[in-house]
Amino acid sequence: MRRWRTLLAGVLIGGVALLVSAAPASAQQLVDAGKEGDGSGGLAFVLFALMCALIAAALFYMDRIRRRRGEEPDD
Repeated sequence: MRRWRTLLAGVLIGGVALLVSAAPASAQQLVDAGKEGDGSGGLAFVLFALMCALIAAALFYMDRIRRRRGEEPDD
């Protein structure tokens, strides 16, 4: 009986986790770049460029930390 409760709890928790993780997929589009004449395409480009720069900076920072840790002598 205890094994069934554990299995049921695991399935229930897994289902709730699946529903919670799928919620952001239904979010509305924040910036619409399809309109013409109102400048929304420019805003979408600026936000995309900013996102790419942040990702590149994060990758650079992580690689720098990895290299710095590799130079230290092992104890």
